[in-house]
Amino acid sequence: MQMERMIKRYYDFNTYLRDIFGCRVQKIAIDVGLSCPNRDGTLSTKGCIYCNSRGSGTGAYAKGLSVTKQVIGGKQVLVRRYGAKKFIAYFQSFSNTYAPLEKLQRLYDEALSVEDVVGLSIGTRPDCVSEPILKMLQQYAENHLIWIEYGLQSCFDKTLALINRGHDFACFKEAIKKTINRGIKICAHVILGLPSEKREQILQTAKVIARLGVDGIKLHLLYVVKGTVLEKLYQDGSYTCLEQHEYVDLVCDFLELIPDDVVIQRLTSDPHLEGLVAPVWSLKKGETLSMINDFLEKRDSWQGKFAV
Repeated sequence: MQMERMIKRYYDFNTYLRDIFGCRVQKIAIDVGLSCPNRDGTLSTKGCIYCNSRGSGTGAYAKGLSVTKQVIGGKQVLVRRYGAKKFIAYFQSFSNTYAPLEKLQRLYDEALSVEDVVGLSIGTRPDCVSEPILKMLQQYAENHLIWIEYGLQSCFDKTLALINRGHDFACFKEAIKKTINRGIKICAHVILGLPSEKREQILQTAKVIARLGVDGIKLHLLYVVKGTVLEKLYQDGSYTCLEQHEYVDLVCDFLELIPDDVVIQRLTSDPHLEGLVAPVWSLKKGETLSMINDFLEKRDSWQGKFAV
């Protein structure tokens, strides 16, 4: 491992991007108003139990902001805050391959046309990719850094059914199979603290993902948002949130099982204050990240320590 990675004890996204571009690179969240088959009636109208009508969006689309305006506005903020020099357009809210090919190409082209945008990161579902879309992304990847982010959350079909994902684990594996070896980087999203899942199941998901050949992982805390099915479960006592120390311990366990060349894009969540029900500690992102680093140091542990 490089010295910087040993200090952090995991391969973080900023280090990965600096290794490629030699400067600070930041993501800019883009909201283009796309939907999801789990909300538009194709599979369901309810969505996943933790997802509200906002779908992790910034609200920029509802304000009428174009992709170009969102990127330029994001650049201005990130240059001031971090001294960023290059940028990745992150199509974040809902499923960003869930639209006609021509529309997707217009959106992606618009983002890439802005100066200093060096790539795309596209959040989507494993059941929302097709061969034409993957071919298009493969072509982009010839000249740009392209990440596709597949929401998995768990490798257990029982859990996926419980949270109303609308797809099974086999669907995720098939999406990985279709995407790999195209020059497209693959990131898997996993949620820790899902209803009914114990530590053993969470770590089994880590072991399974470690064998699939993904390039990156995002870990999320399951937090309760207003207006969701999960809020009802929380209010009637059917669901209990993880405590901060429990989450930190699980993250460290998870990291130990992931190969050290897999990029850790995220270690916890960023809830919106106005929509958060619980846990309150989830708003203390900096504190949680510090605790993770401290736990790894106390254990004398690191990403990949027990990876097979």
